[in-house]
Amino acid sequence: MALHPDLEAFLELVNSGDRPAMNQVGVAQARADYNASTLALDAPGAAPDSVQNLTLPCRDGALIKARLYKTKPVGAAALPVLLYFHGGGYTVGGLESHDSLCAAIAVNTPCAVLAVDYRLAPEHRFPVAFHDAEDALRWLQSQGPSHGLDTRRIAVGGDSAGGTLATALTIATRETGAEQPCLQVLLYPCTLGHQDSASHQRFATGHLLEATTLRWMYANYLRSNEDRTDWRFAPLQATDLRGVAPAFIALADHDPLLDEGLAYADRLRHEDVTVQLKVYEGMVHDFARLGNIVDEADQVRADIAQALASAFHHHTAA
Repeated sequence: MALHPDLEAFLELVNSGDRPAMNQVGVAQARADYNASTLALDAPGAAPDSVQNLTLPCRDGALIKARLYKTKPVGAAALPVLLYFHGGGYTVGGLESHDSLCAAIAVNTPCAVLAVDYRLAPEHRFPVAFHDAEDALRWLQSQGPSHGLDTRRIAVGGDSAGGTLATALTIATRETGAEQPCLQVLLYPCTLGHQDSASHQRFATGHLLEATTLRWMYANYLRSNEDRTDWRFAPLQATDLRGVAPAFIALADHDPLLDEGLAYADRLRHEDVTVQLKVYEGMVHDFARLGNIVDEADQVRADIAQALASAFHHHTAA
């Protein structure tokens, strides 16, 4: 399908002029620009019942920020919770850039969402972001009940690099024999070790996520080329995906990451993992944060909420 006309007009504006690319302005400015753009791209929606800023401990003694969104249905006791990891190529993004998305999921489901501000590269290279994700899950499992959360009903999710962190957590959980999350929510996840698929070539320029920007992000994060073969960075490198949590996977059909998302969905299905896959036509990478540009941002949020609500309900009944 053709690119959505509203996105086409938006991208023409983005790609016009002499504005330097993200990888040309330096990390600090790229982060500031990414967060600032959120205000123009994604207006706040309905507010959750409560929003609380938290600090989570990490294994090396560091502290990372997190934000807990809670929307409580009438008559509900402890809330099921989505542990969410933002996108941004391990280099940009954080609590502010994904505030509207996380709040919308909490309201629409309804549930709690714990958004994690894991440490970014190049200050913190692979596998620090993954370790922070693991530590956030451990904190949730141990401290969640004191915050009114039902730790028997935990889902994990994220967009782009955050989707990689989320699905890698399910693999790590399977490796330890611990109970799986009840669902993994993956928005256009990064799953390949090398960015050489047909969709990477087809959408290398002019579709919001530029090939040069993605290479810059991964160069910031990875310590060496050997890290590309590690399933914590490239889940398709895992030798076995059997037994991981059921997945809801949302992809955009004009996204460089399309092919690796499709390949990951196929691999999960081949290894007997239940997958609900939806490809959003006419969309580009990061469209879930483009609420001011396309209605599909609201649609994918509603679809995520429906998948979560079903998984939480099923887990309660089980």
